[in-house]
Amino acid sequence: MKVGVAKEIASGERRVALVPETAEKLRGAKLTVLVERGAGVAASFPDHAYVDAGARIVTTATLFESCDVILRVNRPTPWEAKLFHPDQVVIGMLSPLLDPQAMALLARHRITAVSMDAIPRMLSRAQGMDALSSQANIAGYKAALIAADSFGRYFPLLTTAAGTARPANVLVLGVGVAGLQAIATARRLGAMVRAYDVRRETKEQVESLGAQFVTLTSVADATGEGGYARALTAEEQAAQQAELNGVIAAHDIVITTAQVPGRRPPILVTKAAVEAMKPGSVLVDMAAGEHGGNCELSKPGKVITTPNGVEIHAPLNLPALMATGASIFYSRNISSLLMNFVKAGKLEFDFEDEITAATVITYGGQVVQEATKKLLEPEAIGGATA
Repeated sequence: MKVGVAKEIASGERRVALVPETAEKLRGAKLTVLVERGAGVAASFPDHAYVDAGARIVTTATLFESCDVILRVNRPTPWEAKLFHPDQVVIGMLSPLLDPQAMALLARHRITAVSMDAIPRMLSRAQGMDALSSQANIAGYKAALIAADSFGRYFPLLTTAAGTARPANVLVLGVGVAGLQAIATARRLGAMVRAYDVRRETKEQVESLGAQFVTLTSVADATGEGGYARALTAEEQAAQQAELNGVIAAHDIVITTAQVPGRRPPILVTKAAVEAMKPGSVLVDMAAGEHGGNCELSKPGKVITTPNGVEIHAPLNLPALMATGASIFYSRNISSLLMNFVKAGKLEFDFEDEITAATVITYGGQVVQEATKKLLEPEAIGGATA
């Protein structure tokens, strides 16, 4: 079986789906690995490193003509979808719930689409495949470093001959994998850290990292499925924002990480909250993207400074800023998922298996994953348009 590694063409994307170390392991499993020329260069993995690992360097045309499986980081563009041949398999971060129409397009091309961001995260045997967690961990670390680099003062308490610098006050909103890493990194840098999440179960995790958990009286526990937070009602969101505004204003740094699968990120930092922050404060909106962000004033992909002197960062792809480390982790995730489907050197999809049922989005010319199918039903499409 031939496995191909595609070069990413999305703007700003520097990661690669498979690194030489993992390519060598796949070769040890009797798989042939083909790598598109230059695929790993932006992540500091030159072509010769893949050759040394036993892979072949090929052109784009040869990759798509020859391979049974194409490994990648991002969803294929409509142009790339035309390069696939029927029943070829693509594995990557496909975001099926955010763009079900893109999945329908892949199905029309009879591409078997397997999504890395649909891994059932609560399943213990899927932990090594959990790319969302591995990439979120890197993003949380990088967000804290961006905040520290942009802030005009020290993060730690520092006593010098010129006097004492008080520690920065950092607030992390959203305590998932990214939030926990942001907390841990800010703490290592010496900041005073507080964190808030609508899931009360995260309180113990926050405190275990030496941070303080913020308790709001306006919102009850909002734990959802799969370890994520559920979407708040309009009334809960309004009450939460009113109470959060005062908390936000008391901090020098705010890092937001809150996302709900398949939905736009919730607004946690309103315009009023930003206007109440002190000049020189920094906000890093990790949820910023094409579907919005956690801050009402965020400009996805840009850094802005508000009239009252608050610097707002809305990076679109934090893991790509640490492309080498992010690629190493992602490569291990994607190879683990791939090998879950390989039986006697061939791909076999057992739809009775939880991982297969969750991650295989299209198969045999149809959208087969239940959550994505529901979003493509006429009622769902009509409701989204209204």
